[in-house]
Amino acid sequence: MSDGAMTYRSFRHLAAIMLLAGLPLAACSQQPSAERPPLEGAAIGGPFTLIDKDGKSVTWDSFKGSWRVVYFGYTFCPDACPLDVQSLMRGFALFEKSHAAQAAKVQPIFITIDPARDTPEVVGQWTAAFSPRLLGLTGSPEQVDKAAKAFAAYYKKGAETSGGYLMDHSRIAYLMDPDGKPIAMLPIDQKPEAVEAELARWVK
Repeated sequence: MSDGAMTYRSFRHLAAIMLLAGLPLAACSQQPSAERPPLEGAAIGGPFTLIDKDGKSVTWDSFKGSWRVVYFGYTFCPDACPLDVQSLMRGFALFEKSHAAQAAKVQPIFITIDPARDTPEVVGQWTAAFSPRLLGLTGSPEQVDKAAKAFAAYYKKGAETSGGYLMDHSRIAYLMDPDGKPIAMLPIDQKPEAVEAELARWVK
């Protein structure tokens, strides 16, 4: 599926989440206030158990006390995921330079939606290419599905072809607070400076 269609699906799913949580859809287009995060009260986030590059179990509570950025994708993604994660981590690198103390409190997390191919080793190598700060997680299909549902992340396996298969999926980088509550979507479809600015807006 094209990047544009995937982005549209992302916002369609976000709109559904906000409706279920009783949040105004206008929050998608309005500038967020300093007092009320745009995703405040949304049904995003929840417990999961996954596996890191070393094969060790990682739970959502493992990050308690840290700000978290969560993105669902897959390493065989031909264009969307590399572009999104590159924008995310370049923005995060700028944030580290301008707000070192605050950045130290943030854990960027990449969760695969293609566990059949994304082994711990594969995910570890892929995320390391973007930043040593980016943590890659995988798991069994059941574990991944539970995590994706907790974050209202859409994904679906495409048709098998001679070159393999693609995965259709939503493209959202969620910023979560130290208690694991949703704060905002990071603008990974924009320049890294926009990601830096949004991190600086919320992470204190």
